[in-house]
Amino acid sequence: MANPFRTSNPVLSEKAFRDVAATGEAMTLQGTVNKTGFLLLCAVVTAAWTWGMAHSGTPEAAMPWMFGGMVGGFVVGLVTAFKAQWSPITAPIYALLEGLALGGISAFFERSYPGIAVQAVGLTFGTLFVMLLAYKTGMIRATQGFKMGVIAATGGIALLYIVEMVLGGFFHIQVPAINGSGMIGIGFSIFVVIIAALNLVLDFDMIESAVSAGAPKYMEWYGAFGMMVTLVWLYLEMLRLLSKMRRR
Repeated sequence: MANPFRTSNPVLSEKAFRDVAATGEAMTLQGTVNKTGFLLLCAVVTAAWTWGMAHSGTPEAAMPWMFGGMVGGFVVGLVTAFKAQWSPITAPIYALLEGLALGGISAFFERSYPGIAVQAVGLTFGTLFVMLLAYKTGMIRATQGFKMGVIAATGGIALLYIVEMVLGGFFHIQVPAINGSGMIGIGFSIFVVIIAALNLVLDFDMIESAVSAGAPKYMEWYGAFGMMVTLVWLYLEMLRLLSKMRRR
């Protein structure tokens, strides 16, 4: 039988939803949507702050906040992934920290490629809308084969990024083919964007399955957190793809 809780998003795993019978008010789809919107608002607020700082007379002042947001968001994300019960507190903290990182990153991309941030935001939310519509209308179904394919592709991309970080950080070896603005680099970014977008379908399916299973109320925050993880990844990959296309 297909596993309804299978997803490549590490924070929306089977472990998170296994044996979580609701003891009070149950998780709802609308509640998860509302909390996702709240987390997005949190990210926008802090992103606007580091964005403004990066566009000020001393843009280097944004660097500590940007890197602090990256490291802090990663740590809080890991904590939330293993402690779903803490998500009503840790999920907003994660969103605030990721906002600090995204605001700074977006500002530095914007300085090199004016207008790229707005384009990336528009493409990210446009993709979210299209994938949700495709999922709700049945154009894309989260079958077992589909899930396995997306999971395998996501794992491969994650492994490649880790290897690239190790090679670059310790041996100063770069992979110009996938990072460059040539056809291979752009093609790779398009592939990653597609995989990130398909992860949204798996997230929709996971959240819907959790609601049907009567997961406890705090899982709304956990589900919203999982959506944020995918959206942050998708947005960053959109920035990379657009920057490569601008360089051509």
